[in-house]
Amino acid sequence: MLSFLWVPITLVASAAQTGRNATQRKLTEMIGTIGATQVRFLYGLPFAFLALAAVRLLSGEAVPLPNSGFAVYVIGGAMAQILATGLMLFAMRERSFSVVTAYTKTEPVQVALFGLIILGDRLTPVVAVAILIATSGVILMSVKPGTKLAGSGLRPVVAGIASGAFFALSAIGFRGAILSLGDGSFFIRATTTLVWSLGIQTAILLIWLGIFDRNALLQSFRVWRTSLWAGFLGAFASQFWFLGFSLTSAANVRTLALVEVLMAQAVSHRFLSQQTTKRELTGMVLIVVGVGLLLGGQI
Repeated sequence: MLSFLWVPITLVASAAQTGRNATQRKLTEMIGTIGATQVRFLYGLPFAFLALAAVRLLSGEAVPLPNSGFAVYVIGGAMAQILATGLMLFAMRERSFSVVTAYTKTEPVQVALFGLIILGDRLTPVVAVAILIATSGVILMSVKPGTKLAGSGLRPVVAGIASGAFFALSAIGFRGAILSLGDGSFFIRATTTLVWSLGIQTAILLIWLGIFDRNALLQSFRVWRTSLWAGFLGAFASQFWFLGFSLTSAANVRTLALVEVLMAQAVSHRFLSQQTTKRELTGMVLIVVGVGLLLGGQI
């Protein structure tokens, strides 16, 4: 029963993240990029605590105590996620959103590689092919015809690919932290890891903003209603990402998560009246084929 539970869990996480991204885009216009970034951690942390309290109450399980292995993984994952976001934003200042997205969406391939090296998460040949097909579909959708990926210098290319690498390392770090807790259900281990990761990220960004961008921090308090909604969606999405990481390899989760691209496309088509090109349709087909192979490879 649990062997395929990660599939609906990942789909819920992808849908929630699509909503969070839309909310954070609105916040970026109001309080800037860094201010909008820290909202997902600062305002998400209380909801993570509530989730942990609910799981503790309903399951009757004790909250697992962290160990040295857990500390290394969760701190590494938390810091990797912050670095990934920073590198992505840096690349987007020099290149278009779509091209940088193509760089960062190499993440599933890098997750598979790091997962094998760090955690020993092995892939079957079918799943490896599925990851490559789905990732190529995203890149095809992201890069418009005539776009030169390396046309404006090497720095944004390196930054974008490095961003995908750090996003991959964060996923591996969080999965490693969950697995290192040992005893307890996947619910209590995933939720405990979420609380610790958000706590670490909140502390780091509060210190950073307090020193270098106090105005952005104050602005996030002034728009607390929108910030609270973004924090809730961020914590909700992260809760389900972590549940997925507790049940299967990070490569499986992050490859299936590419359906988020299809969700974003549907939102653009429905609410922004944007038309879908043949190139984008081809990319969608590749994503669907890749995801189908991924799921078929689990049987």
